[in-house]
Order: sequence, then C-alpha cells, then structure tokens
Amino acid sequence: MKQLTVRGLGDELTRAIRRLANRDGTSLNRAAVKLLRRGAGLAGPGPDTVGSSLDHLIGTWNDAEAGEIESALRHFEGVDEALWE
Repeated sequence: MKQLTVRGLGDELTRAIRRLANRDGTSLNRAAVKLLRRGAGLAGPGPDTVGSSLDHLIGTWNDAEAGEIESALRHFEGVDEALWE
C-alpha cells in the first residue's frame, strides 16, 4: 500500500474525520481513507479500509507485553524538525 502525508486539513475536516472514526469504531487513518475514497467517487464496492493485517493482534497483549512494545517504540515519538524544513 502506498502512503501519503497530507497537510493543511483544517479544523473542520479534522473534526469530520474524528467523528467518522468514533462512529465506526475505527482508526483516524481508516476514516480518512474512507472519506478520500468517497470524495474520489470510489465509495462503491471495494475496501474502505487499509492496513488490517495486524487486526488479529488487537487485545491479545497483556500489560507487560504492551509495556515492552511501548518502550521499544518510544524513540519513534520524536520529530526531527530538520527533516521538515
């Protein structure tokens, strides 16, 4: 699957994406893709979701395992501002 960074969504569109995600009980990414597909006239038959290959893992980690994963991924939380100039 391709990835795309979209900037300048604005507050109104961001709220709409959040509302859809909350309503559908899905991620912001899936909600945004669903709205993009609708806007592109691709909302008919076909997947409105992406990235579901790890869904089988949802809810399977215990607290210790979740803590290990969070610890291992912590260094990805930082943003290198120089890369965004």
